[in-house]
Amino acid sequence: MKIPDQQMQAAMIDPFARQIDYLRVSVTDRCDFRCRYCMAENMTFLPKSAQLSLEELYRLCDAFIEMGVKKIRLTGGEPLVRRNVMWLFEQLGKHLATGKLDALTLTTNGSQLAKFAHDLYTVGVRRVNVSLDTLDRDKFQYITRGGDLDKVLTGLKIAGEAGLKIKINMVALKGINEDEIFDLVAWCGESGFDLTFIEVMPLGDLGGDLGGDFGNESRFSQYWPVSEVRAKLSSKWHLVPSEYRTSGPARYYALPETGQTLGFITPLTHNFCESCNRVRLTSTGRLYLCLGQEDAVDLRPFLAQSLPDKQMQTEHNANCPLKHAIAAAIAKKPKGHDFAIQRNSRNVAVPRHMSLTGG
Repeated sequence: MKIPDQQMQAAMIDPFARQIDYLRVSVTDRCDFRCRYCMAENMTFLPKSAQLSLEELYRLCDAFIEMGVKKIRLTGGEPLVRRNVMWLFEQLGKHLATGKLDALTLTTNGSQLAKFAHDLYTVGVRRVNVSLDTLDRDKFQYITRGGDLDKVLTGLKIAGEAGLKIKINMVALKGINEDEIFDLVAWCGESGFDLTFIEVMPLGDLGGDLGGDFGNESRFSQYWPVSEVRAKLSSKWHLVPSEYRTSGPARYYALPETGQTLGFITPLTHNFCESCNRVRLTSTGRLYLCLGQEDAVDLRPFLAQSLPDKQMQTEHNANCPLKHAIAAAIAKKPKGHDFAIQRNSRNVAVPRHMSLTGG
């Protein structure tokens, strides 16, 4: 017996009456960059044997779609470095054609966009978020520990030509890119890109006594409140609060002078938990109900109870163990995160690195 649609969607309402209809899937914790706010220089990545196959990740995504998820974002690490990842995009893209899925997107560092942009558009992807914190080549190499800015810029150009709508995500880094925000806003406006500023989040230990990749500094030293970014931008442009919303946590402002939209993600100066509609799935099958909490549910054992040759009989059945596990997890989703930034502190609210659960 197939689970009625209304029953499944009700199972995706958390204890605070929030409808969970957005799934972010980290297809790999690996990345071809080593961004300083995201991971340690000498990262220990998960063994490939610990990761689910793309087929298993698809089965998990399919279960979430059956239960009412309408938007899926594939992330990493860097999602496009996962071998054969386009197969997963293709399979999920089929749900766009049926109307079961409203949007399929990804967050990327842009290094592989030149290779995959046209294929992504073909399977139904229409928007991509690209992490880009500077337009200065030396700074870019410093922040990413060796990344090639020109490769990313080429990827952005080809992505635009392919028809993809691009949003740039810039992490506000104190003492690193403070002097670039006007240039980046202007460049995005000229390029037709939306732009979102994001505060540093206290995820993962960067190494050393106080996050040693920044010398003898802590997360506090990296932290530049986005409220200050917005105030600085307001000294040059008119920022008009916008009613525009996406499935993500950003709050938006219109810039009449440039015709673009600016977003601000402020997990520390003003958290966005009251409207949270998302959960995060790792490449190992762990479901994190909040980016800023460690509580998670391992879905791999429930997936294993449904053999591939019995998938249709089991995963679309009212007694599906996987769907029951997902519903039980949603029923425990916390109200919000516990992020905080303090002076003279390691400021690691959550020990896992951002690359494990994605941005």
